[in-house]
Amino acid sequence: MAGNQRDRFYGLDALRGVAILLVLLRHSWPETFGGAGIVGVVVFFALSGYLITQLLMRDIDEFGRVRYGRFYRHRAFRLIPALVFMLAGFAVIEGVWNILGDRVEIVRSVIVGMTYTMNIPGFGHGSDALSHLWTLATEEQFYLVWPALLLLGMKRWGPRKTVAIATAGVLALCAATIWVAHAEVIKVYTLPTSWASAMLIGAWARIEHEKLSQWFSAISYSRVLAAVSATALGALCFVPEPKSWPVTYLVGGPLIALCTVVLVFAFAGKSGPPPLAVKPLVGLGAISYAAYLWNYPISKWVENDWLVIVLTLVAAVVSWLLIERPAQNFRRHLEKRLARKESVLF
Repeated sequence: MAGNQRDRFYGLDALRGVAILLVLLRHSWPETFGGAGIVGVVVFFALSGYLITQLLMRDIDEFGRVRYGRFYRHRAFRLIPALVFMLAGFAVIEGVWNILGDRVEIVRSVIVGMTYTMNIPGFGHGSDALSHLWTLATEEQFYLVWPALLLLGMKRWGPRKTVAIATAGVLALCAATIWVAHAEVIKVYTLPTSWASAMLIGAWARIEHEKLSQWFSAISYSRVLAAVSATALGALCFVPEPKSWPVTYLVGGPLIALCTVVLVFAFAGKSGPPPLAVKPLVGLGAISYAAYLWNYPISKWVENDWLVIVLTLVAAVVSWLLIERPAQNFRRHLEKRLARKESVLF
């Protein structure tokens, strides 16, 4: 997002800031913020489904197809540089100091992290300090399937039916995995089928964007609905460890995603510079990806909870300034060059 656009529409970054703040709180004080990590991660999933579906529908509307090369190139430039930076930091720290005793797991851990397979059961994933990468794996596996499914659905039976069928399907699969693991429900926590419904609810919100925007602008109690949604998300953050509850996956995930959608339409389109009170969340949202990558391993290396958060923010800012922003600038430069080549050819 360009700088002037970021100033005009600060709501999405603020929501990202809230989401990563919840994750930080959960990793530092799990006894108090038992459900905050799940709330934060599902907010990210719903926002991702919303934004990625916007890009896909734009392609389908303008070109009649998904430009897969461009789509995955954008994903790679956005995700891989910061991930490589964090994995390199992990390899150096564990390789030199071996704080966790995971020196022998470095190669396996890096391979699993880079191949987005942290959420696939049945084989060793390496260091527990990188187990949080299951969320990245879940997202990227979803986006291997969703572009083709959305394109097929839009051509055959329309986007609304497509997202409804897909959501029903993944919830059925989620229920099936819970039934199989009934004695140890926590085993389904990192499975891709457990949270795909949140991304699909975000996708549905983008598909119904015009209708939902009109509805939210027309109803007089939209602020009340937003307040109720924010209160519900806040209350869920204090639920004791919910990973072993079937309701967390079948009801909690979709509920958090729906509350996120309400907040998107209530606040994400706010124009003008962000209010002073919101600026810290906007800034935190801008570095949220790197903060998520670094926070869990740092929490394993450092015992002081407040120091974990400080070091996380420092690492995230360094990642943003030295890795992510230059990568995005290079991507934009590359896109301009490719666009010039296409204009010459056609």
